[in-house]
This record gives sequence, C-alpha cells and structure tokens, in this order.
Amino acid sequence: MTLVRWQPLHNITTLQREMDRLFENLAEGDDRWLSTTFVPAAEMHTDTDNVYLQLEVPGLTPEEIEIQVNPAYVVIKGERQESNQSEERDSKRSEFRYGAFHRTISFPEKVQQDRVRAKYEHGILKLTLPKAEDDKNKTVKVVVAA
Repeated sequence: MTLVRWQPLHNITTLQREMDRLFENLAEGDDRWLSTTFVPAAEMHTDTDNVYLQLEVPGLTPEEIEIQVNPAYVVIKGERQESNQSEERDSKRSEFRYGAFHRTISFPEKVQQDRVRAKYEHGILKLTLPKAEDDKNKTVKVVVAA
C-alpha cells in the first residue's frame, strides 16, 4: 500500500483551475448563457399622501416607456435597442443589457391612477402616485362605552 500525502491547498487550486476552464469554454462558445433579461432596478417609498416609485432605465427616451397604472399595481414596459454602429474592429465586448423589459410592481396601498405624475431625467423614471382617499390614514375618534 502506497502512502499519499494529503495536500488540501493543491486540491483547491486544482478545483479553481477546472472552474476557470469551464467558464472560459462557455464564454468562447455561446454567449446566450451570460445574458439575462433586462430588469430595471426599482426603489419605492411612501409618505402620508403619495407613493413614490423610481426605476433605473438609462438609454431610453420617454416615448419608449409605457406605463399602465391600476389602483393596486403599475406595469412599466419598454425596450432598450442595441446600437447598430459599424465596428471596424474584429471583435466586440459589451456588458450592456438590451431588449424588452416588463416590470409589474405592487403598491402597499391603493393609488388614484388618474392623478399619477411621471418624470424622466438622467436615466431615472420617477412616478408620484397619490394615495386613494379612502386608504389615507385617517384619525377617527372612538367613543368608549362604560
């Protein structure tokens, strides 16, 4: 029986090399596994009167963004087109995400969809959604019976 010295760092290095080789082979072949659907990041906060929603959608114009508001949620659609500039180089590498997106975001409270304001500046879509009157926090005096 032959004794073999255990070298834990050697095993980790071997595993790292194998993983690197796997990702290099995948990247050289088909790029589709790298691309994911473009989903814009969102941020929402509320105050006593409004729900505020912001989405990161750089590279679009306001005309390319479609917004549909329901009292309980909003649907935002758009598409970021890839520029078709002719390249004089032999290769191109891009980490930008292109394509259509569709995002549905629920509200914590009902909103008045006919009074929504939208503004697009510096790649950020900002929505101000007034809360529905019946959903605003109201103070009600309660009579306590003896």
